[in-house]
Amino acid sequence: MTSIPPRAAALPTRMRQDEKPGLSVMDATVVLVGVVIGIGIFGFPPLVAQHAASDAIYIALWCAGGLVMLVGALCYAELGSAYPGAGGEYLYLTRAWGPRVGLMFAWARCTVIQTGAIAVVAYIYGDYAQRLMPLGAYGTAAHAAISVVALTALNMVGTRYSKRLQWAFTLLTLVALGAVLVASLTATGDTAAPPAAPSPLAGNPAGLMGMGMVFVLLTYGGWNEAAYLSGELRDPGRNMSRVLLIGTAIVTGAYVLTNLALLELFGLQGLRDTPALGADVMQTAAGPYAAALLSLTICATALSTINGTIITGARVYYALGRDVPRLHALAGWSARSETPVAALLVQGVITLLLVGLGAVSQNSVQTLVAYTAPVFWLFMLLVAASVWRLRQRDPDRPRPFRVPLYPLPPLLLGLTCAGLVYSSAVYAGAGALIGLAVLAAGIPMLRWVKPARMPD
Repeated sequence: MTSIPPRAAALPTRMRQDEKPGLSVMDATVVLVGVVIGIGIFGFPPLVAQHAASDAIYIALWCAGGLVMLVGALCYAELGSAYPGAGGEYLYLTRAWGPRVGLMFAWARCTVIQTGAIAVVAYIYGDYAQRLMPLGAYGTAAHAAISVVALTALNMVGTRYSKRLQWAFTLLTLVALGAVLVASLTATGDTAAPPAAPSPLAGNPAGLMGMGMVFVLLTYGGWNEAAYLSGELRDPGRNMSRVLLIGTAIVTGAYVLTNLALLELFGLQGLRDTPALGADVMQTAAGPYAAALLSLTICATALSTINGTIITGARVYYALGRDVPRLHALAGWSARSETPVAALLVQGVITLLLVGLGAVSQNSVQTLVAYTAPVFWLFMLLVAASVWRLRQRDPDRPRPFRVPLYPLPPLLLGLTCAGLVYSSAVYAGAGALIGLAVLAAGIPMLRWVKPARMPD
């Protein structure tokens, strides 16, 4: 789910007729796990702890996130196997609900979802970079802005350079997570963990747990990439469920074990008060040099995630400019650098505005998550309903993978999304209202914009 949403992944292309699927069950499982486990595990546990009333509820939220990941991935796998084009959610929503809904999703992704995700990860990077190189009272925001500007410029120079950077940092996320887990299990605190204070939302348990789930599912983000594995998986009708079950078990196990260790080390209140989680774990376990080394590693993984999200996000602007004549300027392509320069520039400007929003907020990451959450889950609700809608509208379409226990999984996903839309809109504060207002600002566009063609 960009991810962040969600994690970044290369946009897929339709397979040629002479190509044969080449991914085994384990190949696809490794891809799925690698996409899901990302930088969020180093930034979101403290925010989940702030919305959990007890240790048991905190762990229960992480377990529930694994269940939602499985249900959501099943739904996306059916959609991806039936419609394996590069459009992703844009394609599914357009086919299920019409071009106007597809265009509103593209607007939301460009102005709220994708740019918000880049800004969130940029602030997680800034928290760790500020420890390594302090830049004053607004140092975190400054580091976040510098990362966005530098990586946008790098992509404008040429995709081949950004791809080299992506390859260099890909494995560092798992290395860093393993280091944090081992350090958490071996570290011993000098004092007992402080008792947990009541959460600010203690009087609203539904809102408390709902916002907790928002942050949990951001950490699980990327399971929607399962939709793109079905076209390359051997015997997807039989093997996709195996990939999803094994992948979900691995991810959920890793996250639950990590968070049990963090609770043991910090306690719930200590976890709430820990902004740079990985560095504090290593500081406790192995001293300041280990903390600095892990902070540097996490900075690298964050830059990798930002870079990948910039790459894929700009392609959404490019597709929108290609499909909508009045937005044709967004489809400008540089043959020299092989990049959508105009799209990258517009995306970078919007992201910097969101970094500025975070700079004037009391909690930058939480404000930016609130900005994206209700809009993201609203469209995710429509995607869940698209499984039913497309079965009704397109019953003869080949579906190499079909959701088991239908219609229960899309119904569960839809109800979860509806609850998250409500929780994030009602309890997340001003950031959520700003995100919804930006979404609404795109409605007049529908009067004068008509898509030139359906997405591939």
